[in-house]
Formats: sequence, structure tokens, C-alpha cells
Amino acid sequence: MSASADFSHVRTDGGEVLQFSGNLSLSAIGDLPERLGAYDGKVDRVDLSGIDRIDTVGAWIVHRFATERDAPIEGLNADSQHLFDQVAAADDPVVRKDKPSSPPIRILEEIGEAVSGSGRQMLGLLGFMGATVLAFVNVIRHPSRFRFNATVQRFEVVGVSALGIVGLMSFLIGMVIAQQGALQLRQFGAEVFTINLVGRLTFRELGVLMTAIMVAGRSGSAFAAQLGTMKLTEEIDAMRTIGVSPMEALVLPRVIAAIVMMLLLGFYASIIAIIGGGLLSWAQLGIPPITFITRIREVVPITDLYVGLIKAPVFGAIIGMSGCFHGMQVEGDAEQVGSRTTAAVVQAIFLVIVLDAFFSIFFAWIGWI
Repeated sequence: MSASADFSHVRTDGGEVLQFSGNLSLSAIGDLPERLGAYDGKVDRVDLSGIDRIDTVGAWIVHRFATERDAPIEGLNADSQHLFDQVAAADDPVVRKDKPSSPPIRILEEIGEAVSGSGRQMLGLLGFMGATVLAFVNVIRHPSRFRFNATVQRFEVVGVSALGIVGLMSFLIGMVIAQQGALQLRQFGAEVFTINLVGRLTFRELGVLMTAIMVAGRSGSAFAAQLGTMKLTEEIDAMRTIGVSPMEALVLPRVIAAIVMMLLLGFYASIIAIIGGGLLSWAQLGIPPITFITRIREVVPITDLYVGLIKAPVFGAIIGMSGCFHGMQVEGDAEQVGSRTTAAVVQAIFLVIVLDAFFSIFFAWIGWI
């Protein structure tokens, strides 16, 4: 058995040396720290060549003593030297002191960090879109792997359950468009053109756009929260362990439901908005419903309906993929679920508005105006 930890003072030609001996591990240190603290002799070097064993506690005690006396440590083998290097690194953490910067510099730094973070998020989303497409191709090649029941359930959650709130929102938007349009056009004696405004604006833009925003806030956030919670509880890891692809079992049904339901909800919202605008025109402008419908058929080209039907599934794909992407990125703790859910909604709405602007330019370019 190794002797207990001890030290002795030796005077040599090289100066005053403190030699340690015995077992410098936690079980045998004893009162060594107190005796070292009480030692007031001069020390030029610390010699550890006579020790039998040393652990992290012993290395910490010797390192602290040598640092206080500014004395080098000698007699270490390779393993002991590595241990002391680790102790020294832990005892001298690198503390970065940020230099105070002026407000313009701080603003530029924050803008740069935001742009960099957004770029990383977009690259991650593009990669996730590619993985979703591959999963879709695999399901087409192997139809038995398609989760029909899960997809139908997502149809109900995304579409059927949203009919009430989307219908109410669209009805009120149609009334607001008609009311504000009538107030402005009345100045020029052109109240009849309120029908043109309601019809074209509803089918081309607001019907689908407002529905996409509502679905992003309602279903996109639910996708992120559901998958994020499953990620925290390691359910997704368990699925991979038993050979089930999370992309095919969890992501694909949600994305398909968002695409299909956005197409149907967009058309439904446009019709309800037309009804709201027609009722207000009847009540405020005295335009009968038959006249309103006839005028709608005359002034709204079929291309306006095509524009809305083309936009809707694209918006649905963006909403579904954004929500699932952020849900799959959850790591660490439950706070990540909330932050990723918020990020999913913000990113989906932002991308929907950006794509809507591109669609407007594209359709104007091809003559669908």
C-alpha cells in the first residue's frame, strides 16, 4: 500500500526544493492541504518525482501551491504532465472581454448576426425540402409505406377544424374590403366598381394570402410543437431504431395535408369573402345579390381563379415544411419547443409573403392581370 501524502524541504545547489512523496490521491491526502497552507518557507521548485500516485484532487492542490509560490513543477511523467496541463487549463479559463463598441457598430453586428442566422436557416430548410421530396419519391415507389390514416387525420386537423375560423375571417375581410372600397369610390361616383375590387382582390390575393397566414399560425405552429415534443421525449429516435422513417411517418402526412387543404381552404375563403362583400354591398350600396353575382362573373377573369389555385398549394408546402423543419430541430430542453414554434410561424409567414410578391410579378409578366 502506498504511503500517505507528504512533503519535505530540501536545499540544493539549484535552490529551495519542496519534494512530495507518497500517494497524492483523495483517499490518502489527509491534512496535506492544511500543512501546505501553513508552510511559510521559501520554495524555488516543486519536485514530484517521489510520488507513487496522483489524481485530480492532488494535482489541483499541488498546482495551486506552486502557482501561489511561482515555482515550477518538476519530475512528472507523461500521464502526470497531461493531468497537470488539464488542471492548469481549468484554473485559467479564457475570459473574453468585449470591447465597448459604438451604437452604430452594435447595430451592424446585430444585423450581420441576424442575416447569418437567416442564411443558415434557409439552407437548412432547403435541405429539409430535399429530404421531403426524397421521402415522397420513396412512398411513390413503395405505396404500402404511405400512412393513409395519419394523412386523413391531418386533413381533419388542418382543414375541417379550420373551416369555422377561416370562414369567419374571410367573411369579415370581404366586408371590410367592400366597405372601405365603397367609401373611397363614392368620392368619384363609382361605387359600382366596389364589386370589381371585392372580386379581383379576393380571388387573386387576400383570399389565399390570409388563409395561408391563418394556417401558418394554427397548423404550422402545431406541427413544430408536436414534432418538437416528440424529439424531446426521444420518440423520433425510437422510430429510427425500429426502422421507421420519421420523414415518411411524421413529416410527409403533414406536408401533404397542408398542400391539399390549403388548396381547398383558399377557394373556400375566397367564396366566403365574396359573400361577405356582397352582403355589405347589398346593405350599404343597395346592390341586389343577383346583380352582384352577375357583375362578378363579368369583371373577374378566370385567370384570377387560376392564380389563387396555383398559389395555394405552394403556400401549403412552405407552411408544412417550415413547421416540420423547426420541430425536427428541437434539442436540449422544453424552451426550445416554444422558440422553434415561434420561428416556424414567423418563417412561414415571411416566406409566404415573399412568394406572393414573386407570384404577382410573374403573373403580371405573363399577362395574367
